[in-house]
Amino acid sequence: MDFKTTDLCDEFADRLQVAEPIFGDYGNELMFSGPIVTLKVFEDNSLVRAALEEPGEGRVLVVDGGGSMRCALLGDQLAELAEENDWAGVVVNGCIRDSAAIADISIGVKALGVHPLKSVKRGVGERNIPVRFAGVTFVPGHYLYADEDGLLLAEKPLI
Repeated sequence: MDFKTTDLCDEFADRLQVAEPIFGDYGNELMFSGPIVTLKVFEDNSLVRAALEEPGEGRVLVVDGGGSMRCALLGDQLAELAEENDWAGVVVNGCIRDSAAIADISIGVKALGVHPLKSVKRGVGERNIPVRFAGVTFVPGHYLYADEDGLLLAEKPLI
């Protein structure tokens, strides 16, 4: 599916939330879209792994890591798992690691930055609740559209 977030903004501005430009692009796919699945975690990526082990069916995993810059919530192994299980992309309100390897994996990945330290594994967090960061609210089941120009949210598919 080809689209440009700029064109979507021009045509559907009244039906969109536009995220603040706080994310870097790390995956091999700059353009990705799909229904949203949310996680709310803090410095623990156990639920990230559990979600990415499931069939993605073209969905986008949105991980609200509380904006922590103290460890990574996604690395190359989880990005490979996401690709294998047909996730369209992962958006992390936090850090990733193994960025050079992730750049070669055919998945969209947006995050605040990179950090070499892995997270703890305690299995703590929440799934499929609305989460808010970057000036927008990510609601499970709503649609996310991302490319090199930004990240948009819509209640229903636009294209």
